[in-house]
Amino acid sequence: MSVLNACTVRAASARVGVTSAMLLALAGLQACSVGPDYVRPEIATPTAWSGELASGLEASPTELGAWWSRLGDATLDGLIQRSVASNLDLRQAQARVRESRAALGVARSDELPTVDANGSYTRQRTSETTRQGGFSGRDTGEGFDLYSTGFDAGWEIDIFGRVRRNVEAANAEVESAVEARRDVLVTLVAEVAKNYVELRSLQRRLDIAEQNLRSQEDTLGLVRSRFEAGLTNELDVARARTNVETTRSQIPTLVAGARRTIFRLSVLLGSAPGTLAQELEAPGTIPSVSGAIPVGVPGDVIRRRADVRRAERSLAAATARIGVATADLYPRFRISGNLGFQSGQFAQFFNGDSFAWGIGPSFTWAVFEAGRVRGAIAVQDARTEGALIAYEASVLRAMEEVEGAMVSFAQEHNRRASLGEAVVAAQRAVALSQELYSRGLTDFQNVLDAQRNLFSLQDQYVQSERTVSTEFIAMYKALGGGWETFEPRADQPTSAPGTGAPPADAPKSEVPAKGSTASTTAGTSGTTAATGEWPATRGASQRAVFPPASALVP
Repeated sequence: MSVLNACTVRAASARVGVTSAMLLALAGLQACSVGPDYVRPEIATPTAWSGELASGLEASPTELGAWWSRLGDATLDGLIQRSVASNLDLRQAQARVRESRAALGVARSDELPTVDANGSYTRQRTSETTRQGGFSGRDTGEGFDLYSTGFDAGWEIDIFGRVRRNVEAANAEVESAVEARRDVLVTLVAEVAKNYVELRSLQRRLDIAEQNLRSQEDTLGLVRSRFEAGLTNELDVARARTNVETTRSQIPTLVAGARRTIFRLSVLLGSAPGTLAQELEAPGTIPSVSGAIPVGVPGDVIRRRADVRRAERSLAAATARIGVATADLYPRFRISGNLGFQSGQFAQFFNGDSFAWGIGPSFTWAVFEAGRVRGAIAVQDARTEGALIAYEASVLRAMEEVEGAMVSFAQEHNRRASLGEAVVAAQRAVALSQELYSRGLTDFQNVLDAQRNLFSLQDQYVQSERTVSTEFIAMYKALGGGWETFEPRADQPTSAPGTGAPPADAPKSEVPAKGSTASTTAGTSGTTAATGEWPATRGASQRAVFPPASALVP
């Protein structure tokens, strides 16, 4: 009896050793990952902007953290700070960042074993007409009890990298969501600044219209006096009245435009449309920029633009998804085990003899699936190719936007200078025509033409001043600046929800090269118009390697 027990123990030990060796061998195979390894594409960008930079622009390095402060308007600075704190679109983007981080946690959970607790009680009776019942000779006349409790564990041995590729894709999607939030932030800041400039220009245009209306009403009174004195005819009175009412008709449009802009600013700040009415109804000067404006070089734009960075991270995620789909071509290996107690009598449930356990490997392999797996791989290949094209398009679009904004800014700056000269001349023409008319030396039509021309030129000048500022805003938006100001400081945790920064421990996936397997198979001074004075005339490719991954993650 002792010899039999010793042989049984040795046999059991041998089985356990073989099982352990098999488990260790399977675990050691977790070294390869099918599918393409991501390599960041190299995008050829010029080392300088096309053509010579216009006067007022320079290619020196630029700090875009708080570019709107160059407009020199404290009210605008406050509105931007408040919009970042409460804008609903930005809060949605923050929620998407938190969502993507939660999805990354779900993906990472597949790297670890799962453990389930279970327990059951069953009262059953075996059939008398089955091999397990009557045919086996067992007594099936009465039922029997079965008590069971314990733990079940399982762990997928990620031999072909399905789980690792899934984690890689989820991590890239987190970084893509972070960049999407930054893109929303850049757009928000530019929209607030643009609408604020629009509001101030509408208020200034309204002030000019009212000033011209009063001047034209004075002229109408003078013409009426001359008509009553028999010094002119009724036609001059009708013409003067037409001039007055034409100018008056433009005021409601300007008032409505100003009110709509206030409503828009209120909504951008996450408030009801009329919230800022009392705060912004008082007219203010149009924000303007002065001094030389640094715009950097094209390579800076590629490194900084959040939409370009987001497109690159989306490409990385799509490439990793090819590996996830490819892994389904191969078997999945799993280690399963259980540990617990089983007994037919509750009194003996926790006895040593009721203890039971089991452990061992298993695998599943889709031998026939009618092309489903290869179809899924083809889907991911096409998506990756589309993501690569989208990335290249985002780079070209960024270059186009910056170049276009710089041209528009420079040319509008020159146009404003010419309009300023024209306004000065028009003011002189109005004064001379009125003086000559009062002396009876010129026709009244000359007075009307001079007044209409002055009003038109003053209105155009204010609109040009607005355009200079909005083109400055568009240029700095195209350069991709603004989001850095609202990033967490170095001493703050970068994985806090809603901050828009990637987790500190987020692994940086290697990013497919263009043509690789992954991509193919798988105005400078402000106006003095508020005082009635108008300004005088103002003086008017090589390939670059795309930056490394570390340069794109602050």
